[in-house]
Amino acid sequence: METLAPSATYRHARIRIVTQQPTEFIDLTRQVEALAAQAGIQAGVMSIQSLHTTTAIVINEHEPLLLDDFKALLEQLAPTHGPYGHDDVELRAVNRLPGERPNGHAHCRALLLSPSACLNVVGGRLQLGRWQRIFLAELDGPRTREVSVLLLGVGEG
Repeated sequence: METLAPSATYRHARIRIVTQQPTEFIDLTRQVEALAAQAGIQAGVMSIQSLHTTTAIVINEHEPLLLDDFKALLEQLAPTHGPYGHDDVELRAVNRLPGERPNGHAHCRALLLSPSACLNVVGGRLQLGRWQRIFLAELDGPRTREVSVLLLGVGEG
């Protein structure tokens, strides 16, 4: 076990993403790895958090057929055109904006996924397995999205 020096620090950044599809998986790995490398933190934890209720953070493999499988599974579990009370403007009385598009399916899909992920940083590098990639899962696009990235840890010295 290593003893940590009292040089605890943090870094925060926001990543802005413009999505293109109703459902898509945007690979954020390179951007997040760059943030970890620039932070100067040798050992710590990185939290990656979506700032939206109809997106998620997913860690999985970047393989096109697998990403299509994920989309198909989400459509099967929460169909786009299903009967959602959230979409009924006659019934829904809270958190409603004028001209809001029906997106009950996207909220239900988000319930199945996580809005955040926490990853280890060791030696100034994000610890990911061989095939692991970090994705923003867009569930109600296209839209402009933001992800908050917080890195906590200790630097050199």
